[in-house]
This record gives sequence, C-alpha cells and structure tokens, in this order.
Amino acid sequence: MRLVFAGTPEVAVPALDALLASSRHEVVAVVTRPDATAGRGRRLMASPVAQRAEEAGIEVLKPERPRDEDFLARLRDIAPDCCPVVAYGALLPKAALEVPARGWVNLHFSLLPAWRGAAPVQHAVMAGDEVTGAATFLIEQGLDSGPVYGVITEEIRPVDTSGDLLSRLSHSGARLLAATMDGIETGELVARPQPADGITLAPKITVEDAAVDWAAPALRVDRLIRGCTPAPGAWTLTEGERLKLGPVRLAPDRTDLAPGEIAVAKNAVHVGTGSHAVELGEVQAVGKKRMAAADWARGTRLTSGARLGG
Repeated sequence: MRLVFAGTPEVAVPALDALLASSRHEVVAVVTRPDATAGRGRRLMASPVAQRAEEAGIEVLKPERPRDEDFLARLRDIAPDCCPVVAYGALLPKAALEVPARGWVNLHFSLLPAWRGAAPVQHAVMAGDEVTGAATFLIEQGLDSGPVYGVITEEIRPVDTSGDLLSRLSHSGARLLAATMDGIETGELVARPQPADGITLAPKITVEDAAVDWAAPALRVDRLIRGCTPAPGAWTLTEGERLKLGPVRLAPDRTDLAPGEIAVAKNAVHVGTGSHAVELGEVQAVGKKRMAAADWARGTRLTSGARLGG
C-alpha cells in the first residue's frame, strides 16, 4: 500500500522506521506538527518524525491545521491507500479522514476501550494497572472510539515510569502497526467494534496535576511521581519554591513522620505520607541540576522536621 504516516514525537519514530523497513508498503509522505521552539536556546526545531523523514528523503507536510485546504489538496494528490498514525497531536477533520481508501489507522498505547485520550500510559501507571498494551484502530470522529484491528499486551513493572513503559510500547507497538498494515492489505484483518463496557478516559496531565499530595498514601504518591516522569514532572513546594521529584522508594518500616515531614540522614531523605514514608530519589531545585536528595539536603542545610508541600 501507499502510506502517508502521521506522527510527531520521538515515541512515533520506531513505528515510522518499521514501516520504512517494510518490503510490502511504501511510505510516500509524512504529516507532522509544525516546527516548535525547544532546548535552552528556544530555537525552532523540526519534530523527531520530521527529522527522521528528511533523513529518509520523504516528503514532509507540516500543516498548521489538518483542515487547511492546501494540505487537503496535497493529500488528495498523493492519494494514499492508508494513513497510519502515532501521536500526531491534532484532530483530523472529516475531509482528511475521507481521503485514504482504507482510512487512518491509529496506534494507541492502551488496551482500548481503557484509557482513551492523550495520556494513556501516564494514567495506567498512576492508576496502578498491572497490565497495559497497545491497540491499532480505525480512526473515526469520536475520541479513540473506532473499531480495533489488533492489540499487544505489556506488563507494568513495579518501578516503571511512564517514560520506561512508553519506550517499550513504542517498539512493540511499531511491530503491531506494521503487522496491521499487512493484514489490511491482504484483507485478513477485520476491525472489531470496541466493547461498550470498560471505557476510561486519559486526559492530558497538567503541571498542576503533577503536584504531590503528601497526605495521600505512599503507594499513591509513588504512582503519581512515576506516572509524571519524565513529563510533566512531579513536584512539591519547599520554602515556597517548586522542587521537582524523581521516582521515590517506598519505606514501609518508617511510620513516624507526618505527611510532608522530612527526616534527613547522611545518605537518605525520607518524607512522610498518609500511610508510611517514602525515600526521595533525585530532586531538582529551581535553577539547579538534578541531584541525589541527600546532596540537595546538605547543600540547602535542610534539617529533620522541615516540611514539603503547601
């Protein structure tokens, strides 16, 4: 099939690579979000998908809006058979959905109908799910509601961050997407409607959502921090300033600390929660590099009895 691939972030690159490596299909163009500022210099940079496509010598389309008539006209001229999608980042209008004869097929990082939305992996980690996965489905006008072609499953490990999990899913999902394209071409794959039960939503995680509530049980604090790592990044307040938090370790034997109360030792910093304490891992103060919590505590002359949080 002639394919137009739509995707933007680094997590979409393995799927593009898998399709480029296919001997059965031709990726004739890529659709991605416009260049955006990034890095310390805030320079305009092409998306990771755009950069990979340019390396492969493929036409790159960067519409401001997928409903722009210039973009739709070019898409019609290219006349793709199918448009695989991974984390493109914009809603596709009906006019675009109607162009490819075999539709737009999305790789979504959850076991649909669970965790429909922008942040399925983060929500799965934060909810304490033991298993997640990825699904390929035919895009329709609803939010991740289209019929499903195929799924793969992935165990969520006890120390997984959303970044760890998403990295694994990006590679196993890439193989699923390539196999889905093969099955659509041969007619062996038929999309099946999603179950009506079990629908959960996974809206984007905001910076405000990533604030740690130390009155919550330790397990919930742990899951929140892992789910928000690397983005948007969990945080708390210390002396009125934000402190970014890396993954913590549970300390079930430490029950003497009030929520948010700190205990500083030579090589460890513990914080109380609504159940038992957690041991801080890496932290990052405003304007500073990430460092071990014990080093941060020494540098700020933090003493036991201080508190984190509002």
